[in-house]
Amino acid sequence: MSTKALRLGTRRSKLAMAQSGQVAKAVREVTGRPVELVEITTYGDVSRAHLAQIGGTGVFVTALRDALVRGEVDFAVHSLKDLPTAQPEELVLAAVPVREDPRDVIVARDALKFTDLPRGARIGTGSPRRMAQLNGYARAHGLDIETVPIRGNVDTRIGYVRDGELDAVVLAAAGLNRIGRSDEVTDFLSVDTVLPAPGQGALAIECAADNASLIAALAELDDPFTRAAVTAERSLLAALEAGCSAPVGALADLLADGQIVKEMRLRGVVGTTDGSRMVQLSTTGPVPETNEGAAALGRELAAEMLAQGAAGLMGERAQ
Repeated sequence: MSTKALRLGTRRSKLAMAQSGQVAKAVREVTGRPVELVEITTYGDVSRAHLAQIGGTGVFVTALRDALVRGEVDFAVHSLKDLPTAQPEELVLAAVPVREDPRDVIVARDALKFTDLPRGARIGTGSPRRMAQLNGYARAHGLDIETVPIRGNVDTRIGYVRDGELDAVVLAAAGLNRIGRSDEVTDFLSVDTVLPAPGQGALAIECAADNASLIAALAELDDPFTRAAVTAERSLLAALEAGCSAPVGALADLLADGQIVKEMRLRGVVGTTDGSRMVQLSTTGPVPETNEGAAALGRELAAEMLAQGAAGLMGERAQ
């Protein structure tokens, strides 16, 4: 194999650079080749509009994919939850490494837990999915909260709490772990309270579909259990015809009997952002042996959710 440096396309944010740096190290180990990071600015990085307004789907991804197609980079690293569910023919998802913690977390003032926040607490999040589930949980448990739409990087979001503008913000555990700031978490939100975004906590390593040697090398980093789980989650999202900014949560987890993994459970939720109406269902089946089997599990659960009225809770459905 060539000793020429591989070019890894990445967003410029601190989190993206940390994620890409970890992948670069792993790729160096499996290929023996140097890896250089190529920083690319995406529309999602420069727009200050809320993600739901600018479409959500692909706003952090398109510029990276364009650079791949033009041959300006050899491969790219994405947060999987930002990837549109449709895969371009000229690109391939070469690896989905072992997933980080998929949960959402709270960073609150005075080290408060979610259920200990005062009445009228203002909680910041840019995600309609988080808003829907937090408001739904609050309604069901007699809590009085206000969800406030915010944008910005981790520093900006936590700064709203430090400055007293907000009582708490919701972030992804995986992101804080990857930038070494998990000690700032004041509460981990159980997936029974808030289901994460499809693919949350997982990374996607993408390269050109005609680069067979690189595809084979990157495949060394693929984790089959993670890939099966996120394939089921993203298939659910696609079958709901929802973009990655829609109020949809999904999580596939593996159920083990002792050391032996026996089944996969897929849970899905969709709700109005005020939490007044929710459709939440789950299904359990044998661990899928193929990606198509995992995708079928997602489609089946989506069909059940649509039959329960999920489509009417999502606002504009993605086309």
